[in-house]
Amino acid sequence: MTTDTRIRKIAIVGGGTAGWMTAAALAKILGPGYADITLIESEEIGTVGVGEATIPQIRTFNTMLGLDEDEFVRRTQGTFKLGIEFRDWGRIGDSYFHPFGPFGVDMEGVSFHAFWLRLNQLNDPARITDYSLQAMAAERGKFMRPIAAGRSPLSKIAYAFHFDAGLYAKYLREYSEAKGVVRMEGRIVDVALRGTDGFVEAVTLDDGRRVEADLFVDCSGFRGLLIEGALKTGYEDWSHWLPCDRAVAVPCERVADPVPYTRSTARAGGWQWRIPLQHRTGNGYVFSSRFIDEAAATEDLLGQLDGKPLADPRTLRFVTGRRKQSWNRNVVALGLASGFIEPLESTSIHMVQSGIANLLAMFPTTEFDPAETRRYNRVVSHEAERIRDFIVLHYNATQRTDSALWDYVRTMPLPDSLMEKYEIFRSRGRVFRENEELFNDTSWFAVMIGQNLKPAAYDPVADVLSVEETRRRLLQTAEAIRNSADYMPSHMAFVAEHCAA
Repeated sequence: MTTDTRIRKIAIVGGGTAGWMTAAALAKILGPGYADITLIESEEIGTVGVGEATIPQIRTFNTMLGLDEDEFVRRTQGTFKLGIEFRDWGRIGDSYFHPFGPFGVDMEGVSFHAFWLRLNQLNDPARITDYSLQAMAAERGKFMRPIAAGRSPLSKIAYAFHFDAGLYAKYLREYSEAKGVVRMEGRIVDVALRGTDGFVEAVTLDDGRRVEADLFVDCSGFRGLLIEGALKTGYEDWSHWLPCDRAVAVPCERVADPVPYTRSTARAGGWQWRIPLQHRTGNGYVFSSRFIDEAAATEDLLGQLDGKPLADPRTLRFVTGRRKQSWNRNVVALGLASGFIEPLESTSIHMVQSGIANLLAMFPTTEFDPAETRRYNRVVSHEAERIRDFIVLHYNATQRTDSALWDYVRTMPLPDSLMEKYEIFRSRGRVFRENEELFNDTSWFAVMIGQNLKPAAYDPVADVLSVEETRRRLLQTAEAIRNSADYMPSHMAFVAEHCAA
């Protein structure tokens, strides 16, 4: 006789982007009849909802749900994103672009970066971004989706989106409810643990309703109502590497056509984001309260806006780091409940998506095999640590000496995993993607070169081509990129034709 160990009831605690992404994905993949899915949220509590820039992996998630991309962009007042422009990070007055998609094409089995570095060290003036269609198109305010064009750069255009996170959550709520997810309005006032093993048995709402489940997904934001409040999982604090602990956010009027990229500008006490949507521009200042007070940061931000503020500035407080376990007993924490790495490279929504994918890959039975939980925690923590290292790189690879924050981050001790990346790059400009880490060699190279790190030499295997042949091929590549960017319509013309809200 077999015992039924299937998960029959799933409760998602908290709505917002994380909660409704989880509800939508579980409803779609598990299908009707597998398990009852309930999402509990309270209008009173509200959501953070400032994460409005994404990376290309979001397209995989939307495709998995079967969303129509034009409808999704319309419904969320979205725009397209080809990468991030960084201003004043290496030195005040500097600017560089971190594009989606590769630089150039690898040749003779050797990384394109090696050939570019070889010519760069011979004082060739070409910028690395001359070999990126995304960077070239972003500079000119252009955008299109890839088309079938053979070997042309137009066949492969990686892109992501800017969108209103509140509207995305609302859109996914409609999608989820249509697939049978039940939403309950209410505030959780009690969490009951099972006496035998300390698993969460049920939560009680402020009106007395009790919700039992086999699996709980904690999307309750920074407070981590279940993962921390009930299960006391513990938190790994990374603020010695990432000292920013506040963000003040304010939307403003749109005063010009939205550009197809996010802008991040380093400031004396942190950095400022600018995210262009169809109906407004999202702005925020991520700062360290050790180095600048909230009033000064708010005043600084308000003085930098393009247009009139559309709301009062809102401050969020956080500690960078992660839960010691994202999955503890029968609770899986996603989104801010599982940890927070500041939004410098737009990874917050991706980490929700990645957590959902890993949960589905390790989907439990009511027996909750500890080996599966351990693997989940190992995979999720490895990804978070690699993202952390990439964010730390932006702060540490600076030549700024104009404020106490920059003096601190420039000279702080680094994680060993990041030190190794530095050492390998400094000798011959090599960068490697380790074990499917999120950011690939293009990303690491873009930031390192963009922030003025200079390798001592180049990869010797780049000598397989003569200098003349290398120069000829790189000129050809740059020309193909330029011609492709010329062919593309303007970003706003594309939005107007396909997905204007």
